[in-house]
Amino acid sequence: MNEKNRLQFFLIRPGDLNAFFGLVVDNMTQLVIMAAILVGIFQFPREIVYGRMIPGSAIGVFVGDLIYTIMAIRLARRTGRSDITAMPLGIDTPSLFAFTFGVIGPAYVATNDAALAWKISTAVIILVGLVKTAGAFLGPMIQRAVPRAGLLGPIAAVALLLIAFLPLLKIIQSPLVGFLSLIVILTCIVGKIPFPFRIPAAFAAVVLGILLSHLLGLFGLGHEAALHETAAGALPLPTLAFLEGLPYVLTYLPIALPFAIIVIIGGIDVTESAAAAGDEYDTRSILLTSGLSTVASGLCGGVVQTTPYIGHPAYKQMGGGAGYTLATALLSDSPESSDSSGMWSICCRRRRWRRSWSSSAWRSPRRPSPPPPGSITKRSLSPSSR
Repeated sequence: MNEKNRLQFFLIRPGDLNAFFGLVVDNMTQLVIMAAILVGIFQFPREIVYGRMIPGSAIGVFVGDLIYTIMAIRLARRTGRSDITAMPLGIDTPSLFAFTFGVIGPAYVATNDAALAWKISTAVIILVGLVKTAGAFLGPMIQRAVPRAGLLGPIAAVALLLIAFLPLLKIIQSPLVGFLSLIVILTCIVGKIPFPFRIPAAFAAVVLGILLSHLLGLFGLGHEAALHETAAGALPLPTLAFLEGLPYVLTYLPIALPFAIIVIIGGIDVTESAAAAGDEYDTRSILLTSGLSTVASGLCGGVVQTTPYIGHPAYKQMGGGAGYTLATALLSDSPESSDSSGMWSICCRRRRWRRSWSSSAWRSPRRPSPPPPGSITKRSLSPSSR
């Protein structure tokens, strides 16, 4: 295939398979963590978590990665290069914990109404997305004013903590499974030694880890799955349910808005990181995509924001093009209603269901009369109040 055909073929390369498994597993992990916190700690109703929150959050990933795929193709055609790598996008990890423990969970504790807490959370996410969209127009100015070393330094710190140190703790908790996958990644991707039979290393690492985990489980040495709940699958259509949560959002904006600013700064950083790796994307477009995908997530029932990931140089070294972001987007938007398994339905076992999309159908089984907006701020949101 000549260079012209490669550009017309959506920049799909063999390295996209490795990059795809890295990106999609990362996003699926965030969804599983969110579900575990809400269902396990706050006792949030499963039908709302799996039927609305997770599908809506996956829509943000779909919109963002699809736009980044198109941006990579346009950059390749504009520059005449076939080695362009798309910017990865996914669920923001720090704000996931902040929103679950600082917005969604406390709103449920304060109102004792799961449906209302969900609507408050979607309203907060939409406002966060709008702030990020507005902040995108300041991105190029900030990027010009700050030296490259100043922009790349925070990325290195985040990578050491969130990508290296914290996952390493999980590996140590299950060393047989964790170190097997880690050895494959270090040997094949970092050491550039091909895996036998030319199998993609990231795929092989995931499969070997799963097989060894199940094998150890047969002998009582493995860990049982943390989630066995069924997922309500349906196409997460946009809804105006967030309007009912708007009167309550002032209590939670001081927690949420700083993370919007952090994502704006992080988006500038990762754009500079991609430029250092050879792919010069427009900073404003990168930030706008993050903001608009977050708004789309909130409109469809999502409760966490999206962000451009810091792994662009790593995905580029894996040989990824635009195929890995396109595949992640398509996987995240595969609805259960069309007999395919989307990102949210991969996280847990699935079942068929039918539920009205009107806001009146989503009511917590123990729903009392909604409190007035001002009363939420008067209640203690400490763990002792649960």
